Parts: sequence; C-alpha cells; structure tokens
Amino acid sequence: MDFNFSDDQQQLRDAVAKWVEKGYDFERRRKIEAAGGFDRAAWTELTELGLAGLYIPEDDGGLGMGPVEGMVVMEELGRGIVLEPLAQSLIAGAVLAGHADAATKEAWLPRIASGDALVVLAWQEKKARYRLDPCAATAKKAGDGYTVHGTKGVVPAGDQADAYLVPAQLDGRIALFLVERSADGVAARGYVTQDGSRAAEVVFDNAAATLVAADGLPVLEHAVDIGIAATCAEGVGVMDKTLALTVEYMNTRKQFGVPIASFQALRHRVADMKMQLELARSMSYYASLKLNAPAAERRQAMARAKYQLGVSMRFVGQQSVQLHGGIGVTDEYMGSHYFRKLTQMEMVFGDTLHHLGEVSARMTDTAGVFA
Repeated sequence: MDFNFSDDQQQLRDAVAKWVEKGYDFERRRKIEAAGGFDRAAWTELTELGLAGLYIPEDDGGLGMGPVEGMVVMEELGRGIVLEPLAQSLIAGAVLAGHADAATKEAWLPRIASGDALVVLAWQEKKARYRLDPCAATAKKAGDGYTVHGTKGVVPAGDQADAYLVPAQLDGRIALFLVERSADGVAARGYVTQDGSRAAEVVFDNAAATLVAADGLPVLEHAVDIGIAATCAEGVGVMDKTLALTVEYMNTRKQFGVPIASFQALRHRVADMKMQLELARSMSYYASLKLNAPAAERRQAMARAKYQLGVSMRFVGQQSVQLHGGIGVTDEYMGSHYFRKLTQMEMVFGDTLHHLGEVSARMTDTAGVFA
C-alpha cells in the first residue's frame, strides 16, 4: 500500500502549516483562550483556506475532498493546538451532504463551506457514558416540521455555533435533526474547557427542528467516527509538537555541566515517546483509510485507533512533563498547554477504557489475533 501523500495533499498540508506558524502562534492562542476559547476572526481565516468545506461536494461550494485530506489538515492544526473546532464542520458537512434532503443541503452546505455557518454535533447526554444508543432527548411532529426537547452537554463551541445536529427519540427510535441556535426554546450556557477551548450545555425546550435522518443511529455512528478519525489525526500533531518541544528543552537544559539530552537513560525515554507517537500515527492512518468502509468494519477500526491514541497520548504527555520537570506544568510554558490538550483529547468521543470495551465487544471467534 502506498502511504506517500500526493502533491495536492502536500500542498494542502503546507498551506495549513504556514497559517498555523504565522497566523496562529502561541501568543495569539493564549489571547483567544483568555477571551473565552473561540475567536470568530480565527475561524474566518481557517474557512478562507477552504477547510470547512473539505468534505462538502464541489457542487455545494466545498472542496469535495476525502478522509486523507482531513487527516492532513487536522495533524497540522494539532501542532498549533488550534482551539476553533474544524472537526465539527467536517462532521456536519459529511452528514448533511450524505443524508439531508435537497432543500436542507441547499440552505446549509454552501454556508458551512464558506464559514458563514458553524454547525456542531450535540450528542452527549448525562448517564450515556460515551454510548450512542441511550438517548433521553425526544422529538415530535409539529405541523410540517418537528420539535426537539432535551439537554446536550459538552457541545463544542455550543454558544457560538449557528446550528446543531441533534439526535432525539422519534417514534421509538433515534432520529437526527438540525436545530438552529436562534430558534425559540434553545438556550446555551458556554464555558471554557480544560484545554482552553469552548463548549456549552445546550437545552432544547420544544425547539423547532429539521429532520435530517429518520433512522438516525447509523448516521450518528458515522458522524462520531468522522470525529474520532479527526481527533486521532489531531492527536498525532499534538504529540509530534510535544516531542519536539521536549527534545529542544533537553538540548538546552544543562545538568552537571552538560545538556540532559546526553544522558542515556533520558534518551531511552525519548525513544519510547517516539515509538508511541509512531504507533499512534499508524493507527491514525488506519482510522482515516477505514472511514468509508462498511459500518461494522469502520466502527471496529475507530475503536482500535482511539484506544491506541489514548494510550499514546497519555504516555507522551506524561513523559514530556517528567522530562521537563516543574516547568512542564507551568501555565507560562507552551508545553503545559500541549499536555492539557492531550489529557482532554483522550476523553473526546470516548475515553481509552470505553474503546477498549468496544474493541473487546467486536472481537470475532478469532479473538482478534488473525483478524
């Protein structure tokens, strides 16, 4: 299998890397975090690169690209620990392009692709514990449309988004709806998360909704899988930069008159960090390449990838802090923000323990040894 990137993919990577380096440096990120964790100007700059329309067909104003291009972009955003939730636009673009009716596509896809509308997935509920099938939110028919009633938590940029993709129970099964934040009955309470980004608790009190998919659980699973693949790629970028910061520090910090990078025991720990990074990178590739596979195969692949990413992110983050010493957890130092990001990402779209259970549940009679 050829794992080389095409010229177009490499140019896309270079464009995003240049923006992160010159347009989203650490000081700008700190200011955005202090201001609440989301900056509309930074979001506009991202969308001007066409990134919000990666998974949206060209006929609908997007770039019509695929999972590998999404992976390339998310890796570079991870290196800059960018706070703005591009992965959510990838999810919304793919879901609406694949499942919404023509009128909904016409109304929303060009706006998502241009950055005029931020649509995010609002799926998490209390007591669900990362599972997708428990859903307390309900929906009912109301004239020519529907209304949704329920509460969703940890919604990315939930008080800044223009609309939400919301799963809710309709006639005994989960359906997926599009709800505008400006609709009557929608209330969002925003807050800053541990990694400095923004999220919200969103309450839907019989809010007007547009039906996206009547059989919503498979669509929701696909949406979450897109999010997992994006998170895995972003995690690789975060770990890549974390490792680079750690090596730079070890080459600078001196003990007994020599750089600590010369100590063999510490070099072995850096080698272990590199090994975990490359394991994560290979599983991120695996996740992206399986995004268009049949549902059962795709779901199994995402669980495997997210489990390995969870293990790798924890190891790389903790080793980085250990090798830095006290400075590794100070707010003034860049590395501590990468550690916070890795710590939070382990729990995004299901933590390591959850996905270990998913891997176990999906093992066949071969127990995964030869599968």
